[in-house]
Amino acid sequence: MNVMELFETMEYGPAPEAANTVQTWLKEHERFGLFIENQWIEPASGQYMESTNPANGKALVQVASASSADVDAAVSAARKAFKTWSKTPDHVRARYMYALARQIQKHARFLSVLESLDNGKSIRETRDIDIPLVARHFYYHAGWAQLMKRELPGYEPVGVVGQIIPWNFPLLMLAWKIAPAIAMGNTVVLKPARYTPLTALKFAEIVQEAGLPAGVINIVTGEASQVGDALVKHPDVNKIAFTGSTEVGRSIRRSTAGSGKKLSLELGGKSPFIVFDDADLDSVVEGVVDAIWFNQGQVCCAGSRLLVQENVAERLLNKLRARMERLRVGDPLDKGIDIGAIVSPSQLQEIERLVAQGEAEGAEKWQPSWACPNEGSFFPPTLFTNVSPASSIAQVEIFGPVLVAMTFRTPAEAAQLANNTRYGLAASIWSDNINLALDTAPKIQAGSVWINCTNVFDASSGFGGYRESGYGREGGKEGLYEYVHPSWEASQVPEKSPRTRPQGVTENEEVANTSEEAEFALPAIDRTPKLFIGGKQVRPDSGYSLSVKGADGKPLGEVGEGNRKDIRNAVEAAHAASKWANATPHNRAQILYYIAENLAVREEEFARRIMQQTGRGRKEALQEVHTTLSRLFSYAAWTDKFEGVIHRPPMRGVTLAMHEPIGVIGVVAPDEYPLLGFISLVAPVIAMGNTVVAIPSPTAPLSATDCYQIFETSDLPAGVVNIVTGEREGLAKVLAEHEDVDALWYFGSARGAKMVEEGSASNMKRTWVNYGRQRDWLDPIQGEGEEFLRASVQVKNIWVPYGE
Repeated sequence: MNVMELFETMEYGPAPEAANTVQTWLKEHERFGLFIENQWIEPASGQYMESTNPANGKALVQVASASSADVDAAVSAARKAFKTWSKTPDHVRARYMYALARQIQKHARFLSVLESLDNGKSIRETRDIDIPLVARHFYYHAGWAQLMKRELPGYEPVGVVGQIIPWNFPLLMLAWKIAPAIAMGNTVVLKPARYTPLTALKFAEIVQEAGLPAGVINIVTGEASQVGDALVKHPDVNKIAFTGSTEVGRSIRRSTAGSGKKLSLELGGKSPFIVFDDADLDSVVEGVVDAIWFNQGQVCCAGSRLLVQENVAERLLNKLRARMERLRVGDPLDKGIDIGAIVSPSQLQEIERLVAQGEAEGAEKWQPSWACPNEGSFFPPTLFTNVSPASSIAQVEIFGPVLVAMTFRTPAEAAQLANNTRYGLAASIWSDNINLALDTAPKIQAGSVWINCTNVFDASSGFGGYRESGYGREGGKEGLYEYVHPSWEASQVPEKSPRTRPQGVTENEEVANTSEEAEFALPAIDRTPKLFIGGKQVRPDSGYSLSVKGADGKPLGEVGEGNRKDIRNAVEAAHAASKWANATPHNRAQILYYIAENLAVREEEFARRIMQQTGRGRKEALQEVHTTLSRLFSYAAWTDKFEGVIHRPPMRGVTLAMHEPIGVIGVVAPDEYPLLGFISLVAPVIAMGNTVVAIPSPTAPLSATDCYQIFETSDLPAGVVNIVTGEREGLAKVLAEHEDVDALWYFGSARGAKMVEEGSASNMKRTWVNYGRQRDWLDPIQGEGEEFLRASVQVKNIWVPYGE
């Protein structure tokens, strides 16, 4: 018998990780209180709940079950700490961040064991992936704390941040959220998941060891219905960061609508794993193992949909079944185990229910021949074939070790199948043809695309979703902007009904009628602007018009009264113009320059229109036009310069962080500065390759409708900009609830902002609202720049490992 035969015939021997130190720590505590202002506090209700080991169902320890009163205390502590922490010098915050990173490294093995006991995941995963990444996030963000003033000038922390994390990566999700928040000078109230609070509580002890000022980090355990709801609705919380299910995210969006809270949501996924016929199938098999059986498939970006080119599908599936036979399910603390325990009996039941539904719908189920342990919550790796793309198991996030396989014939079909989901969190592409892979990646509607790898993460590279997988990014520089806001906003007070500032027209600045006196009294030629949809002026579906009055109260003209059908037509036209996203940045820049050229020729005309509508003098009106021209030039300049970046994570490879257009963006323009406000919103959107459905100011819409001919004569493709006039709130509500609108910017009343945020929850579209605060649109800090460009794009991280 040779050595190879010995290896093939050797029996598996357990290799358990010692848990004595962790068990002793748990016994010493017996039960945990709440961590508020660096102190352990008893819950106001006196109630506790059990944390159990999912591998055997046995209780580990009791933890406090907080109430809304406890949340009030935690938020109050965070608010008190914010006054000083937000003013702490950058270097001091960096030193604290570094101290946390070092302490995490010192407790690395302890944290790995504790995470496996509490969550049920394999010790190999917690030891080799989770905990090193936790430390990495604190090290990485220590650097951003040091550089904040230099790299984010004009920004400041948002305030008290409420953070709600899931149970699948308990400590890693904590790091993803706390590290950037406190690095930027915010203070935090964090709610761990009901099932997995223990590593967060150990982290609280680490906070004490590191000497972090009291109240900067507060950790409140309890039920989501109590703690999470109180945190989301608390009036003194400035931002909510949530990771969890799409349905809960939708509820949070509705709850925070109109409150002025910043919101970032990392939600569900049904990620495609695309295999082309030239891929190395043996590597693909190992990639599939990492994609769907990593962490028992309890991963929001799990590659749960295997899309294989038809001519290699059977070969790959045979290899995959053979590999599944060798996977080991068992005690998470065994270093030889591949798949640990499902987090709870209720989650196990949900997986079983969806698997049974898949079978009932006609899909073919395959599982390995061996059995799972009888004790604890375990489920075997499962493969479904003969799956319809519309079936439940192909559309619903199962959140378990269940893979569904489908086939495709062409790259175009692969992209269509990959995008056949309401989610857009991640994707994985496998091909030895890097050109094919890089050509396919931009076609996939997902926030992260891995090429010949999967489930790769790093603090330097942002992570987040498209569509109903949420919005906002965690990690990288883009993730910092979730925890800061422009400094000038702090001095702004929301107004109940922002309107134009009527200033009166002086006698010598009256608008002159430059036309010659007619010999006979002829009626004026009607110039009622129609709607602008698909590059054409069209009549409103309603058949009604709205009177537009000048600053003196006299009628200036009429505009069409748009309705739901007009919005529908405009959205369809915007989608039909989607090729605008494929135009080169240089081409888009040239068209913005053309728009400025054509506007400059008519600056006196546009100034007169501003004077008529607002009552401003000629000097102010010309200033608005000139600033508009400058703004168009700025965005023409930015078009080919606001680019993605290349990250260098600690691996042999690079991450391409690409800026991509969001799609169709609804824009609701402000009343103040009717021309400048309108262009300041439309220009960055189209500069970045999006298409627009715009609603001009209802009090001064004529400056926007006068742009019809400017757009028509500037080579702007039909449908890139669509303009629907009418009542602001009604049209904004239609846009907010429209399933085919990808994002919505609203600059109106505080009440309207709430309505927009609430309505947007239907398809989790990104929103940017002003909560009734007026901007100084003449100010280049408030009225233009990277804030607008960032809101116009979503970041896709494409991971490209290299080397033989």
